[in-house]
Amino acid sequence: MKKGRPSIRVKYKGRDVTSKLSGRLRGYLRENWGAPFIIAFMVMLMMAAGYLCYGLESIANDIAVYAYYSLVIGVVLQLICYLKYGRRLLENSF
Repeated sequence: MKKGRPSIRVKYKGRDVTSKLSGRLRGYLRENWGAPFIIAFMVMLMMAAGYLCYGLESIANDIAVYAYYSLVIGVVLQLICYLKYGRRLLENSF
């Protein structure tokens, strides 16, 4: 194994499918610009719920505010991607 970047290998039925999976993930993120922001929203909302369980309401509220900002950014970017790539899909289907 090379020194430098740590890597995670994914095996399915004994075969290494890491490159195929990473290529699909890169392609998905290239067409869905808002996906990382929406994933960040979900993670931050779970973190806010955890802080709320421990009674740290002010921290939970701050995290929730940033989570909703992330959601708004993600939805706007998804709308832009839908308008950009959706037309291309409609043109190719006919």
